[in-house]
Amino acid sequence: MSDWFESWFDTSYYHILYKNRDHNEARNFVEQLTSNLNISPEAFILDLCCGKGRHAIHLNQLGYRVHGVDLSAKSIEHAKSFENEQLTFEINDMRNALEKGPFDVVFNLFTSFGYFDNQEDNEKVLHAISKYLKKEGILVIDYLNAKNIIKDLPMREVVVSEGIEFQITKQLVQNTISKEITFTDKEIDYLFSEKVQAFKLSDFKEMLNKTGFDLIGVYGDYDLSDFDEMNSQRMIIKAQLT
Repeated sequence: MSDWFESWFDTSYYHILYKNRDHNEARNFVEQLTSNLNISPEAFILDLCCGKGRHAIHLNQLGYRVHGVDLSAKSIEHAKSFENEQLTFEINDMRNALEKGPFDVVFNLFTSFGYFDNQEDNEKVLHAISKYLKKEGILVIDYLNAKNIIKDLPMREVVVSEGIEFQITKQLVQNTISKEITFTDKEIDYLFSEKVQAFKLSDFKEMLNKTGFDLIGVYGDYDLSDFDEMNSQRMIIKAQLT
C-alpha cells in the first residue's frame, strides 16, 4: 500500500480541491523571502516539494536560477512545461539526495514536511538537505502552526469545486494532524487522507540541531510578521547550515 502522499498528490482531485490557491500570495511570499534573506542574484535555489511549480516559477521570474523537485509525476510533468535554461524540474523523494547542487538556498513551502510517521524519515529529509546545501546556506521551512490549529480541532467543512462536494474532517490523532477527504464523482465514492506531524517550534529546534542547522529566525505569516506560537497562522522557519 502506498503512503497517503503518493496516492493523493498524484490525483486530479487534489488539484481540483486546491485549485484556488492564491498565485499572488505565492508571488508576494517569495518576494518577501528573497528580500529578507538578501539573496544574491547569482544564487541557485531549490524548491523542495515544488508541486506544479508556482513558487519556483515566481522565483525564476525574479531572475534566480531555480530547480524544483517533487514526488508527484503529474505535477512535475505540468511544471516542466515552464522550464528554461534557468528553471528545471525533476521527480525525487525529499528523503533522497540530489545530484544537482550545491544550492545556496532551499525552500520547503506550504507545509511540505512532517509527512512521515517514522521520525527518522522526517530527520532524513534534513540530512539530505545538508548534503546538497552549501555550507552556511539557508533553509526555509513554511509549516503550519500546530498549536494554533489544534485549539480548533476537531473540525468539519465542505468545499465545492468543479461540481464536486468535498467533505473534509480534520482532527488530532496521536500528535498527527489528520485530514480525511471524502467525495463522490461519477457515482464512485472516494476517500483520501492528509497527515502531518503536529511539530512545535521546540521540535524543529531539536531536529535542526541534530542535522547540522542553526535556527536563525521564525515568522508567523507570509508577510514575515513576528511569530506568536498560540495565534500565528504559520510557522516559517529560517535556518542556516553550520
